[in-house]
Amino acid sequence: MNRRLREKPWYNNAIALCIAVVLYVLLTHWGGFWESVRTFFRYFSPVILGAIIAYVVNPLSGLYGRTLFRWIKKEKARVLLSNLLAFLTVILFLVFLLLMLIPQLIESVATFAGNLDGYVASLQTMLDSLGVSAKELGLDRFISSSEALIETVTEFVKQNLSKILSTSVGVGKGAVQFLISFLLSIYLLADKNRLKKGGQRFLTASLGGAKYEKVAKVLRRSHSILNRYIVFNLLDSLIVGGANAIFMVIVGMPYVGLVSFVVAIANLIPTFGPVIGALIGGFVLLMVNPWHALAFLIFTVVLQGIDGYLLKPKLFGDSLGVSGLWILVGVIVGGRAFGVVGILLAIPGVAILDFLYREYFLPWLETRDKE
Repeated sequence: MNRRLREKPWYNNAIALCIAVVLYVLLTHWGGFWESVRTFFRYFSPVILGAIIAYVVNPLSGLYGRTLFRWIKKEKARVLLSNLLAFLTVILFLVFLLLMLIPQLIESVATFAGNLDGYVASLQTMLDSLGVSAKELGLDRFISSSEALIETVTEFVKQNLSKILSTSVGVGKGAVQFLISFLLSIYLLADKNRLKKGGQRFLTASLGGAKYEKVAKVLRRSHSILNRYIVFNLLDSLIVGGANAIFMVIVGMPYVGLVSFVVAIANLIPTFGPVIGALIGGFVLLMVNPWHALAFLIFTVVLQGIDGYLLKPKLFGDSLGVSGLWILVGVIVGGRAFGVVGILLAIPGVAILDFLYREYFLPWLETRDKE
């Protein structure tokens, strides 16, 4: 019956008309549609974030299950112990980062405040050597003294106290939401197998056996791409951050933990991440020793070259091989549409779209032309 219906001369025109109507409604009511989507995500954000955390922790849990607890015959006990150890590892890692980063962050701010007069004098000397007046650049108040800058900061805090308080409340709410999401992720990961079987049953009942196999194949391939990207991207960032820390320790640079953490986190961002990490790390070191900042920047260029041409190809192989142009387009579009999350997931998103285009959409077009 469906085949006969598709062979009707009006069928393709009807489908095209329906698609055009849907696009017209979406475009003319885009504001309301997007607000509805944002409202949905706002209400379900703890659940969505919990699912993301569980998805990220799942490979570590699976690794523990295949190695440390492979001797346990009961699957439920093995999964339970693997999940507990995986989440305990993540918690200990986060605590270690906080204990390492917060003191160094406070120390760097104190160093900047203590050396502010020296920075001001150096800036004044540089402007004088260039023959540029600080007043022309609007920096005369800053150049006068560090006390003037402190007064400016104090005035800014007084005038924007309500905004600062609301921001602090927002940060507190975000921390509580993250805690709730983290607890939800524990339950989601523990119930992973039952949820997976329920999803398979629903798709089979909805699509039928043949169509379910096609959809399941796409989902498995997409999961493989996304999972491989997350695991190896985290591993790559850990290696880059560790190499940066070793270099800084050998040279005797300060703020090893803070700068290396910034470099590792920035390395997660495709295309622009290494540049951001280099600028932030260089600025932090510039406050203490300009020669350290220069050595850090030179080492970063070398390290990113090794990472881009040797390390990443070894880790990712050809499974995520997409052109640099499409990655750049994905980063820009993903960042504008979904913010930081869109930037981080630009590469696997483009890889999944490329896989769907090459293996499904393009063959469908070629088959249709032959018919």
